[in-house]
Amino acid sequence: QVQLVESGGGLEQTGGSQRLSCAASGRTFSMYAMGWFRQAPGKGREFVAAIEWRSGSTYYADSVKGRFTISRDNAKNTVYLQMNSLKPEDTAVYYCASSDRGPAVTVAYVYRYWGQGTQVSVSS
Repeated sequence: QVQLVESGGGLEQTGGSQRLSCAASGRTFSMYAMGWFRQAPGKGREFVAAIEWRSGSTYYADSVKGRFTISRDNAKNTVYLQMNSLKPEDTAVYYCASSDRGPAVTVAYVYRYWGQGTQVSVSS
């Protein structure tokens, strides 16, 4: 199994920045990709960004492209989500997830392990 612990988040003003972190432990050698998803109140869980663990290839939802950056630290088994130019519509619970199979990385069903989620709120 893979355990995921998220940190970061909180309240931010429009235009501000935040960085989320997700530390993985356990069977991390089996990870194919790590991703971030978010879920706003009354809405379904949506893909935000993903990174292939070995290659470092990154993928983004159109809604965050150019504003968010996903990165990884292989030595620390940690993935980061740098969020800039935040908007009120970015308000959601953000979840880190780990997948052990490819090649799809933008859909939730390929991710086996999930973090507990962290709230990001952006005020207008």
